[in-house]
Amino acid sequence: MIPLKISEISKTFAQPVLNKVSFDVNPNEIFGFIGLNGQGKTTLIKIILDLLDQDNGEVEIFGVSRVLPEARKRVCYLPEKFHPSVHQKGEEFLKFVLDFYGKKYDAAKARQLCENLDLRFEVLKQKISGYSKGMTQKLGLLAVFLSEADLVILDEPMSGLDPKARIALKRELIAYKNSGKTVFFSSHILSDMDEICDSIAILNNTQISYCGSPQGFKKKHNEDSLDKAFLREIGVN
Repeated sequence: MIPLKISEISKTFAQPVLNKVSFDVNPNEIFGFIGLNGQGKTTLIKIILDLLDQDNGEVEIFGVSRVLPEARKRVCYLPEKFHPSVHQKGEEFLKFVLDFYGKKYDAAKARQLCENLDLRFEVLKQKISGYSKGMTQKLGLLAVFLSEADLVILDEPMSGLDPKARIALKRELIAYKNSGKTVFFSSHILSDMDEICDSIAILNNTQISYCGSPQGFKKKHNEDSLDKAFLREIGVN
Protein backbone atom coordinates (compact mmCIF):
# COMPACT_ATOMS: atom_id res chain seq x y z
CA MET A 1 0.00 0.00 0.00
CA ILE A 2 1.41 3.40 -1.01
CA PRO A 3 1.75 5.58 2.12
CA LEU A 4 1.11 8.84 0.28
CA LYS A 5 -0.35 9.40 -3.18
CA ILE A 6 -0.66 12.96 -4.51
CA SER A 7 -2.76 13.20 -7.69
CA GLU A 8 -3.21 16.35 -9.78
CA ILE A 9 -3.39 18.74 -6.82
CA SER A 10 -4.05 22.38 -7.73
CA LYS A 11 -4.47 25.38 -5.44
CA THR A 12 -4.87 29.09 -6.15
CA PHE A 13 -4.93 31.96 -3.68
CA ALA A 14 -4.40 35.39 -5.27
CA GLN A 15 -2.41 33.46 -7.88
CA PRO A 16 -1.71 29.78 -8.65
CA VAL A 17 0.45 28.09 -6.01
CA LEU A 18 0.11 24.43 -7.01
CA ASN A 19 -0.72 23.29 -10.54
CA LYS A 20 -1.52 19.60 -11.10
CA VAL A 21 1.07 18.40 -8.59
CA SER A 22 1.45 14.61 -8.59
CA PHE A 23 3.88 12.15 -6.98
CA ASP A 24 3.92 9.00 -4.85
CA VAL A 25 5.78 8.43 -1.60
CA ASN A 26 6.63 4.74 -1.48
CA PRO A 27 6.77 2.46 1.56
CA ASN A 28 9.89 2.44 3.72
CA GLU A 29 11.65 5.43 2.21
CA ILE A 30 12.77 8.92 3.17
CA PHE A 31 11.21 11.34 0.70
CA GLY A 32 12.41 14.95 0.47
CA PHE A 33 10.19 17.78 -0.77
CA ILE A 34 12.24 20.68 -2.14
CA GLY A 35 11.34 24.19 -3.26
CA LEU A 36 12.07 27.84 -2.61
CA ASN A 37 10.37 29.54 0.33
CA GLY A 38 6.86 30.65 -0.58
CA GLN A 39 6.56 28.18 -3.47
CA GLY A 40 3.79 26.11 -1.87
CA LYS A 41 5.48 23.31 0.09
CA THR A 42 3.62 24.03 3.32
CA THR A 43 0.39 24.58 1.36
CA LEU A 44 0.64 21.05 -0.03
CA ILE A 45 1.40 19.62 3.40
CA LYS A 46 -1.70 21.33 4.81
CA ILE A 47 -3.78 19.85 1.98
CA ILE A 48 -2.37 16.39 2.70
CA LEU A 49 -3.43 16.72 6.35
CA ASP A 50 -6.90 18.09 5.48
CA LEU A 51 -6.04 21.44 7.07
CA LEU A 52 -6.68 23.17 3.76
CA ASP A 53 -8.91 22.36 0.79
CA GLN A 54 -7.43 21.96 -2.67
CA ASP A 55 -9.15 23.31 -5.79
CA ASN A 56 -8.66 20.08 -7.73
CA GLY A 57 -7.03 16.69 -7.32
CA GLU A 58 -6.91 13.97 -4.68
CA VAL A 59 -4.69 12.85 -1.81
CA GLU A 60 -4.67 9.30 -0.47
CA ILE A 61 -2.91 8.13 2.67
CA PHE A 62 -2.44 4.35 2.69
CA GLY A 63 -5.22 4.12 0.11
CA VAL A 64 -7.69 6.21 2.12
CA SER A 65 -8.89 9.68 1.07
CA ARG A 66 -7.26 12.33 3.21
CA VAL A 67 -10.69 13.80 4.08
CA LEU A 68 -11.57 10.71 6.15
CA PRO A 69 -10.42 10.73 9.80
CA GLU A 70 -9.13 7.16 9.52
CA ALA A 71 -6.56 8.37 6.95
CA ARG A 72 -4.71 10.31 9.62
CA LYS A 73 -4.57 7.56 12.24
CA ARG A 74 -1.29 6.30 10.80
CA VAL A 75 0.27 9.74 10.38
CA CYS A 76 2.26 11.97 12.74
CA TYR A 77 2.98 15.57 11.73
CA LEU A 78 5.47 18.15 13.01
CA PRO A 79 4.85 21.67 11.66
CA GLU A 80 7.61 24.15 10.88
CA LYS A 81 6.35 26.52 13.57
CA PHE A 82 5.92 24.14 16.47
CA HIS A 83 4.42 25.80 19.57
CA PRO A 84 3.34 23.35 22.29
CA SER A 85 1.62 24.67 25.40
CA VAL A 86 4.24 26.39 27.54
CA HIS A 87 2.21 25.52 30.65
CA GLN A 88 2.89 21.80 30.24
CA LYS A 89 6.00 19.91 31.20
CA GLY A 90 7.77 18.07 28.38
CA GLU A 91 6.69 14.69 29.70
CA GLU A 92 3.06 15.85 29.95
CA PHE A 93 3.12 16.97 26.34
CA LEU A 94 4.48 13.61 25.19
CA LYS A 95 1.79 11.74 27.12
CA PHE A 96 -0.85 14.02 25.59
CA VAL A 97 0.35 13.29 22.04
CA LEU A 98 0.78 9.56 22.57
CA ASP A 99 -2.77 9.29 23.85
CA PHE A 100 -3.96 10.10 20.30
CA TYR A 101 -2.16 6.97 19.10
CA GLY A 102 -3.38 4.76 21.91
CA LYS A 103 0.16 4.45 23.29
CA LYS A 104 1.51 4.67 26.80
CA TYR A 105 4.47 6.87 27.59
CA ASP A 106 7.59 4.72 27.85
CA ALA A 107 10.22 6.52 29.92
CA ALA A 108 12.97 4.12 28.86
CA LYS A 109 12.27 4.75 25.15
CA ALA A 110 12.05 8.49 25.79
CA ARG A 111 15.38 8.44 27.61
CA GLN A 112 17.05 6.59 24.73
CA LEU A 113 15.60 9.00 22.16
CA CYS A 114 16.72 11.97 24.25
CA GLU A 115 20.21 10.53 24.22
CA ASN A 116 20.00 9.93 20.45
CA LEU A 117 18.84 13.51 19.83
CA ASP A 118 21.30 15.08 22.27
CA LEU A 119 18.61 16.26 24.69
CA ARG A 120 18.94 15.88 28.46
CA PHE A 121 16.23 13.49 29.67
CA GLU A 122 15.79 15.56 32.83
CA VAL A 123 14.34 18.52 30.89
CA LEU A 124 11.17 16.49 30.26
CA LYS A 125 10.32 17.11 33.92
CA GLN A 126 10.54 20.88 33.34
CA LYS A 127 7.95 23.29 31.94
CA ILE A 128 8.20 23.95 28.23
CA SER A 129 8.21 27.70 28.97
CA GLY A 130 11.86 27.30 29.96
CA TYR A 131 12.89 25.51 26.75
CA SER A 132 15.10 27.03 24.08
CA LYS A 133 13.98 26.87 20.44
CA GLY A 134 16.23 23.86 19.84
CA MET A 135 14.91 22.03 22.91
CA THR A 136 11.32 22.69 21.82
CA GLN A 137 12.06 21.32 18.36
CA LYS A 138 13.62 18.20 19.85
CA LEU A 139 10.53 17.72 22.03
CA GLY A 140 8.38 17.72 18.89
CA LEU A 141 10.70 15.21 17.26
CA LEU A 142 10.55 13.02 20.37
CA ALA A 143 6.76 12.95 20.06
CA VAL A 144 7.01 11.98 16.40
CA PHE A 145 9.40 9.09 16.98
CA LEU A 146 7.59 7.84 20.09
CA SER A 147 4.31 7.78 18.13
CA GLU A 148 5.78 5.06 15.89
CA ALA A 149 3.40 6.29 13.17
CA ASP A 150 3.71 4.48 9.85
CA LEU A 151 4.06 7.81 8.01
CA VAL A 152 5.66 10.91 9.51
CA ILE A 153 5.36 14.31 7.82
CA LEU A 154 7.88 16.92 8.89
CA ASP A 155 7.90 20.55 7.72
CA GLU A 156 11.46 21.95 8.03
CA PRO A 157 12.43 19.57 10.88
CA MET A 158 16.00 20.93 11.03
CA SER A 159 14.69 24.37 12.06
CA GLY A 160 16.32 25.59 15.27
CA LEU A 161 18.83 22.74 15.41
CA ASP A 162 22.58 23.26 15.59
CA PRO A 163 24.92 21.15 13.39
CA LYS A 164 25.41 18.51 16.10
CA ALA A 165 21.66 18.10 16.56
CA ARG A 166 21.10 17.97 12.78
CA ILE A 167 23.53 15.07 12.51
CA ALA A 168 21.72 13.31 15.36
CA LEU A 169 18.34 13.86 13.70
CA LYS A 170 19.53 12.50 10.34
CA ARG A 171 20.80 9.38 12.08
CA GLU A 172 17.44 8.97 13.85
CA LEU A 173 15.44 9.47 10.63
CA ILE A 174 17.45 6.71 8.95
CA ALA A 175 16.87 4.43 11.94
CA TYR A 176 13.13 5.20 11.80
CA LYS A 177 13.02 4.27 8.12
CA ASN A 178 14.98 1.10 8.84
CA SER A 179 12.32 0.12 11.37
CA GLY A 180 9.85 -0.14 8.46
CA LYS A 181 8.39 3.37 8.52
CA THR A 182 8.09 6.11 5.87
CA VAL A 183 9.33 9.69 6.24
CA PHE A 184 8.17 12.68 4.17
CA PHE A 185 9.81 16.00 4.93
CA SER A 186 10.51 19.42 3.48
CA SER A 187 13.74 21.29 4.06
CA HIS A 188 15.78 24.09 2.57
CA ILE A 189 19.00 22.39 3.77
CA LEU A 190 19.65 20.39 0.61
CA SER A 191 22.92 18.88 1.82
CA ASP A 192 20.92 17.03 4.49
CA MET A 193 18.49 15.72 1.87
CA ASP A 194 21.37 14.63 -0.32
CA GLU A 195 22.68 12.50 2.53
CA ILE A 196 19.54 10.69 3.66
CA CYS A 197 16.77 10.84 1.02
CA ASP A 198 15.88 7.87 -1.15
CA SER A 199 13.64 10.07 -3.33
CA ILE A 200 13.00 13.77 -3.82
CA ALA A 201 10.45 15.97 -5.58
CA ILE A 202 11.26 19.48 -6.79
CA LEU A 203 8.46 22.07 -6.68
CA ASN A 204 9.27 24.84 -9.15
CA ASN A 205 6.86 27.47 -10.46
CA THR A 206 3.76 25.66 -9.10
CA GLN A 207 4.66 22.28 -10.66
CA ILE A 208 6.79 19.23 -9.96
CA SER A 209 9.77 19.62 -12.26
CA TYR A 210 11.62 16.52 -11.03
CA CYS A 211 10.74 13.41 -9.03
CA GLY A 212 13.26 10.64 -8.49
CA SER A 213 16.50 9.91 -6.68
CA PRO A 214 18.92 12.64 -5.53
CA GLN A 215 21.60 10.89 -7.59
CA GLY A 216 19.45 11.07 -10.71
CA PHE A 217 18.80 14.76 -10.12
CA LYS A 218 22.51 15.56 -9.81
CA LYS A 219 23.22 13.50 -12.92
CA LYS A 220 20.50 15.39 -14.82
CA HIS A 221 22.38 18.65 -14.26
CA ASN A 222 25.89 17.16 -14.24
CA GLU A 223 26.55 18.53 -10.77
CA ASP A 224 28.13 16.97 -7.68
CA SER A 225 25.78 18.49 -5.12
CA LEU A 226 22.03 18.83 -4.71
CA ASP A 227 22.41 22.56 -4.06
CA LYS A 228 24.11 23.22 -7.38
CA ALA A 229 21.69 20.97 -9.27
CA PHE A 230 18.73 22.76 -7.69
CA LEU A 231 20.04 26.17 -8.71
CA ARG A 232 20.32 24.92 -12.29
CA GLU A 233 16.80 23.49 -12.11
CA ILE A 234 15.32 26.87 -11.15
CA GLY A 235 17.43 28.74 -13.71
CA VAL A 236 20.02 30.33 -11.42
CA ASN A 237 23.55 30.13 -12.81
